[in-house]
Amino acid sequence: MAWDFETDPRFQEKLDWVDRFVTEEVEPVDRIVEHAWDVSDPTRNKLIKPLQEKVREQELWACHLGPNLGGPGYGQLKLALLNEILGRTHSGPVVFGCQAPDSGNAEILAHYGTPELKARYLGPLIDGDIMSCYSMTEPQGGSDPTSFVTRAVRDGDHYVINGEKWFSSHARFSSFLIVMAVTDPDAPRTRRASMFVVPMDTPGIEIVRNVGVWGHSESEGTHAYIRYTDVRVPADHLLGEEGNGFEVAQTRLGGGRIHHAMRTVGLVRASLDMMLERAVSRRTRGKSLSEMQMVQEMIAESWVELEQFRLLVLRTAWKIDTLQDYKKVIADISAVKMVMPKVLNNVVSRAIQLHGSLGISTEMPFGKWLLESYHMGLADGATELHKQQIAKQLLKGATPAEGLFPTVHLPVLDDAAERKFGLAPKGTW
Repeated sequence: MAWDFETDPRFQEKLDWVDRFVTEEVEPVDRIVEHAWDVSDPTRNKLIKPLQEKVREQELWACHLGPNLGGPGYGQLKLALLNEILGRTHSGPVVFGCQAPDSGNAEILAHYGTPELKARYLGPLIDGDIMSCYSMTEPQGGSDPTSFVTRAVRDGDHYVINGEKWFSSHARFSSFLIVMAVTDPDAPRTRRASMFVVPMDTPGIEIVRNVGVWGHSESEGTHAYIRYTDVRVPADHLLGEEGNGFEVAQTRLGGGRIHHAMRTVGLVRASLDMMLERAVSRRTRGKSLSEMQMVQEMIAESWVELEQFRLLVLRTAWKIDTLQDYKKVIADISAVKMVMPKVLNNVVSRAIQLHGSLGISTEMPFGKWLLESYHMGLADGATELHKQQIAKQLLKGATPAEGLFPTVHLPVLDDAAERKFGLAPKGTW
């Protein structure tokens, strides 16, 4: 039997190194660098680039990628174990070259980009020299691609894009955008849209404003409201075939969702660790908080929720590695996505309560993490949509009862058992 719960000892040594490295080197950087994605910030480059070199020396750079793209090819399970350490930091994913949205955008380019696009963007993106943006959501349609109105019209050897996009994260730091636009409004709903690589310096791209998020302290928001006005892109910047935007999107969304969950495990664990420290450090009414039964209940519930969530994430990562097909793990990924915001919200809320007024102050990170739980309930598809997806996948395998009553109707089972053993029936039903 191949199933076990033990990490490969050689990789565990790597994880031990990562844990020390993050604590000693990366977490202090978080106190200095405002935004780790800003490659134009000289302070950021001075502090982060040397750390990235140390990660490369450990052969831990871009662990989400296979050897053919410059990664070690560890797979999703090992990436999950790594990401739950990095998830407690702001700069960690960038230091290790596995940050969103660039990790998913690199997968798209690797699968669908032309050799020219790969040479121009994929190599520098993987190397961490440039950043990218995934420009999909629209102001009037949210993340529902079937309601998008941004158009891309073929004009000779170019496409011309017109429309608006909402919450295009990190656009102001990016060298290029991956844009979803409608190419055939009369096609079936899932064949209307296509994906394009759009260089950020293309005329007609306007960042209307950069939207901030509560709990984040950046001087300027990082989620762009973008207007595209007669933006001309070469026809060879189309990713894949015209009309396969949904397929291209799933290339990044499946991995993106599970990667968010991996990092969220780290935030939940950090919240629990801080609860434990607080419980044994603080005294009230002559007792340690750790002696209070309701505090013990908060800690116990938090640990159980963390472990359940973590095991679901790890099992899903294992299934992705085993099946090598995101379509076969749709329900599992949706389950992870569904549980993630609730677990983070629950544990962080308890941590706030346990820390009292200090917990709600800006001197602790809980407020940011609490808002992050709501962000996780929206990013890459709302929680409600994932609940529907789980139900749909489960119902596909359900079989209707053959008779009037359910298969496990007790009188039916009694009758079947009596017939099997040749016994006289006890009664009628």
